[in-house]
Amino acid sequence: MDSSMRDRLLKLSTTNVSDALDTLGYKGSTYGVRPMYEGVGKIAGSAVTVKMTAAGETKGKVHLGIRAIEAAQPGDIVVVDNGGRLDTSCWGGILANGAHLKGISGVVIDGACRDVDDYVEIGFPVYARGAVVATARGRIMEESTNTMIQFGGVQVRPGDAVLADRSGVVFIPAEHLEEVVAKAEGLWAKEEAMVADLRAGMSSLEVDQKYNYEKMLQK
Repeated sequence: MDSSMRDRLLKLSTTNVSDALDTLGYKGSTYGVRPMYEGVGKIAGSAVTVKMTAAGETKGKVHLGIRAIEAAQPGDIVVVDNGGRLDTSCWGGILANGAHLKGISGVVIDGACRDVDDYVEIGFPVYARGAVVATARGRIMEESTNTMIQFGGVQVRPGDAVLADRSGVVFIPAEHLEEVVAKAEGLWAKEEAMVADLRAGMSSLEVDQKYNYEKMLQK
């Protein structure tokens, strides 16, 4: 993702993008994933994916997440599919430090993480379903890196766009990125105009009638 597209995304909210996805008929909105500490900044970038599976007789060759960090370019976002599990971590402080030093924008996790204090110390953005103290060792292992995964029921492929803020996480299929962002920018502009009219003294009913708010997502 080039810097101009990243800047455009960072001016939007995940709700703007979710509305744009709905309007255009694309999948990408998730639920239940939040910043893991106060002050986590909004992040936008291209997905580097990691898929986890249960540990067992087949052993992992490297510690989970290492390949994703090595594959990522500065500005990318690591996206971890751990099936929403909350009983074991799939991301911790060592990985966060490695990713931070590589220039990775952050990580979003369909599951739990640990070592949250480490993230705070270095200011590394982590979004997850929760925190847990239990290690991944002996519980889960990395199945694949940079392959198609799912995240909360949403298909995510390497290179798809990611936007995360306090409302949650959305994904944009790479081939529809310009279309979705342009639509989201239009929706953002309309909402900004509505707020400006409210602050200028118009009533909520007047604003609703002026902008036809209930139908603003129609094509």
